[in-house]
Amino acid sequence: MPRTTTARTRLAVAAAALTMLTVSAPAAYASLDEERPAAASARGDAYVETRLLFGTERPDGGPDVTERQFMSFVDREVTPRFPEGLTVQSGRGQWRDANGTVERERSYELILLYPAASAAARDPQLEQIRKAYIEAYGQEAVARVDDRVSVDF
Repeated sequence: MPRTTTARTRLAVAAAALTMLTVSAPAAYASLDEERPAAASARGDAYVETRLLFGTERPDGGPDVTERQFMSFVDREVTPRFPEGLTVQSGRGQWRDANGTVERERSYELILLYPAASAAARDPQLEQIRKAYIEAYGQEAVARVDDRVSVDF
C-alpha cells in the first residue's frame, strides 16, 4: 500500500473516532445530570410531570367506579391540592392483581405539572390523593409515574 493511502486511511479513522466521541459525549453527560430536565430544551422551566393511573374495577367485586364518581373524586381530592390545572384522560388498562390475575379495566390517567422546586412539598399531597382513592374505592393500588420535563406556558 502506498504511504499516502495509509496516511489517509489513518486520518479518516481518527476523524471518525473523534466525531463519534464529540457527538456522543454531550448526550451521555446530559443523561447523568439530575438537575437538568430529561428533555432539556432551549425554552421552558424545570417541572415535574406526575401521572397517576386509576383503575375502576373493584377487587371485592363491587360496582365499577363510574365517570361521575371519578370526576367527583377529582373535584374533591385533586383540585384543592392542584388548583393550577390538571388533565384527565380515559383509557383501558391492565395489570396483574395480588392474586396473580390479569385484570383488564376502564381506567383514568391524571396528569399534573408543577415546578421542580416544589416537588418535595407536592409529594405528600400526591400520596394523600392515592391513599384517598384506594380507600374510597377499595383499590389495591394507584400507580404513580414522575418525570422531569421542561415546560413553557
